[in-house]
Amino acid sequence: MEPWLSCGCLLICLCVSVGTLLLQSLWVPGEESEVTPAGRSPEEQAQRGPVHGSQRGGPGVGRLALRLEALSAQLQRLSQERDAPNTDPQHLHLLVQSLRQDQQGLVQSVEEQLKRISQKIDQLSLQHRLHQEEEPPPGPLESCSVTLDPRYPACSEKVEFLRVRWQLDPCYAFYGVDGTTCSILTYLSQVEDFCPLRLGRNQSVLPWQHTGRSKTEKAEIRTILSSLYEEVGSSRGPALGFVRSRVEQMSREWIQAGLRMKQSSNNTASPQIKVLLYPGVLAGPAGQRFGSMVERGGPLGELVQWADLSACLTILGHNLTLSTSRDHLHSLIGAAPGGGSCPIQRPLPFDLIYTDYHGLAHLQGAMGLTFQHYQCRFRILDSFGTEPAFNMGSYARSHGYRTLWGSWGLQPLQYMTMFPHTPDNSLMGFAVRQGVRTESRKHNVAVVYGKQQYMWQGMADYIQVLSSEMEVHATVYQPPGGSAPLPPNVTNHGLLAQDHFHRLLHRAKVFVGLGFPYEGPAPIEALALGCVFLQPSLTPPNSSSFYRGKPTTREVSSQHPYAEHFVGKPYVWTVDASNLTAVRQAIRDIKLTQVKPFTPREFTCAGMLERLQAYITHQDFCTPSSPTWPPEGALRTHLGPLSLSCVSVCRRSGLVCEPALFHHLNNPKTFSRLGLSCSAREQEVNHLFPAYSPWGRRCGLQAEPLLFSCAGSDPQLRRLCPCRTHLPGQVALSPHGL
Repeated sequence: MEPWLSCGCLLICLCVSVGTLLLQSLWVPGEESEVTPAGRSPEEQAQRGPVHGSQRGGPGVGRLALRLEALSAQLQRLSQERDAPNTDPQHLHLLVQSLRQDQQGLVQSVEEQLKRISQKIDQLSLQHRLHQEEEPPPGPLESCSVTLDPRYPACSEKVEFLRVRWQLDPCYAFYGVDGTTCSILTYLSQVEDFCPLRLGRNQSVLPWQHTGRSKTEKAEIRTILSSLYEEVGSSRGPALGFVRSRVEQMSREWIQAGLRMKQSSNNTASPQIKVLLYPGVLAGPAGQRFGSMVERGGPLGELVQWADLSACLTILGHNLTLSTSRDHLHSLIGAAPGGGSCPIQRPLPFDLIYTDYHGLAHLQGAMGLTFQHYQCRFRILDSFGTEPAFNMGSYARSHGYRTLWGSWGLQPLQYMTMFPHTPDNSLMGFAVRQGVRTESRKHNVAVVYGKQQYMWQGMADYIQVLSSEMEVHATVYQPPGGSAPLPPNVTNHGLLAQDHFHRLLHRAKVFVGLGFPYEGPAPIEALALGCVFLQPSLTPPNSSSFYRGKPTTREVSSQHPYAEHFVGKPYVWTVDASNLTAVRQAIRDIKLTQVKPFTPREFTCAGMLERLQAYITHQDFCTPSSPTWPPEGALRTHLGPLSLSCVSVCRRSGLVCEPALFHHLNNPKTFSRLGLSCSAREQEVNHLFPAYSPWGRRCGLQAEPLLFSCAGSDPQLRRLCPCRTHLPGQVALSPHGL
């Protein structure tokens, strides 16, 4: 017999013996004992009779111990077979194979039982904490009836609700609810806050409420990323593999940008905070599907943002935790076992949680009513933005703005976009890799932007004109052993790793868009590597089927509106792809144009550090009395013409619409200062207000602050718009208040 098999058997035997002894110590035959459930009155106990205990450890642990004994018997048999003369090797192999299968099943059973034991320990600990300050159980005269208290108007309704439904979610039993009025009242007063405290209970803060703590430690700029590498790990699938690879490749730029920020006289240390990153799109089966898409050329824009956000927060000196598992998320936030109807067990341990729409749903499904209590700490990575009209559920439903992705009722600035296309939201952005290598001149090479075959459909004539003028290269996904059918004279490299793709762009003169995908990071990366970006225009501007169902009314005028409007020529050329004469002329003009590598400051490592530092320091959605940021001094009030949104009104003047300043002009005095005479004033829940209607000289004020919106227009309204200036190359930041 092979030596490894002998050693392996001995090791397994030892583990089985130890495991059996451990589980047998937990598995004690059932002992009946009277137990007084928490919160039950003596009258209810008399009616129901004694409650009997159950087997310690439960039948599941008993079955697990029996399986261990059976596995031990298999090992003894295997050992005997090994020592017997004339042992058939094939027979031994079958025994080992059977043993391995049983071992795998056993490992899964052990994990399940340990999880149940852990939950039971948490439950016992929580119940002890809830009742440790209580007086002895109520006497015969104490009543567990619901008392009317104007401070708790929903108490009786909640009691009736739990009487009927407490068994539908195990979390209620975890918190001690057993269907009795006393247990329900205890829960509704000491875990939730719908009922007054019962007689004899001491007033205390609810276990999940944040009592406030002083943040004394200052965040210090870091010059290493080792803590992030440990957090990301190296074996969590292709998606996180991409994240780690990107961080490693850009580590030098991040560290250098951090050092420059540290040496800057404008750098002021902010409190060190605890941050959770939870990309919900990577959690569960959906995460596995997303990971497989990465390997086939799927969308990488979101992963680029998660990689750069994690690096940025690490360099800024904050404490970072990354999770891509719902079970891990529940453990981190202290979710009660069950379906998520109950509050979390303790104050939320994170100052900020960065997640996405998927993760937002996961958090709501785990936090119960504490979701609303802590939602001011959430920051949502939302590539294409969420306009206020879609964000407020009741308004969206009644005005035709309901989609699958909106209606969360957050502050619109809590949504963080990839590009500054929606000023109602905050710009998260990303960082572009700089100066990997340099070459003296560019070759007559065009690289086509489109990694999937379907993106090339209908563009054959466009590509033919391009290939008649330049050498054309592509990076289209090819299935193993197959090829991607592309137009002639196109060299396809297949999917390339990031560094190889950058080498190809270093050689290229032009990066060519096909009209899709919209608003990705690749064109900005190409500009940073010295390429010109050529893209199709969309005339007239349209929202396309891609944006249908997304919480935005934006209409795009090209494949990449940011590149068109914020960068432009000579770096970005936008042409009508159906006008082949114009396409050929644009290509010839580009061949004669010399450009240097260019990156807008907001998409450099330094710009992203500056922006995120400002957000963490100044954006406070949890304190109603916090000062406006940017301050009122940044406000430039503009009255727009009919049919124009505030986004367009401000842009026409070289300014940016700032939704945080809307409340400063949402008053009658603003109309007077603008020389407008109001024959009628109305306060209305309308995402286009404040606004002025020349017909009837109606002046409309906004009644719901969540609906202050830079987006949106109406042919009968002139909108009042809060515009501001911005730092050069940093649209998201005003020079005021930094």
